[in-house]
Amino acid sequence: MVIWSEPARVDLRSIHDFIAHNSRFYAKKVTRDIAAKTDILNELPLMGRIVPELSNMKIRELSLYSYRILYEINDQDVFVLAVIHKRRDLQPEIIDQ
Repeated sequence: MVIWSEPARVDLRSIHDFIAHNSRFYAKKVTRDIAAKTDILNELPLMGRIVPELSNMKIRELSLYSYRILYEINDQDVFVLAVIHKRRDLQPEIIDQ
């Protein structure tokens, strides 16, 4: 099961709000596409690449548009940890939440 953490939900809302300043249509499209991208993780949790900054087999990422979707594989569940812009440095506190 794919479970979105509260920080990841906040990230998604922030992305929506930022894009909505220019286009409500694209804000909805981008955030829906990001959420939908994680659906495949139910069947293929190893699909994403290992996050290079962390070198941890359980923490991986998917890429979509200008965003990195960070997630952790934990037994039968996949936890979405964060959605960050590709230009943003990966902060340790993002993963520690």
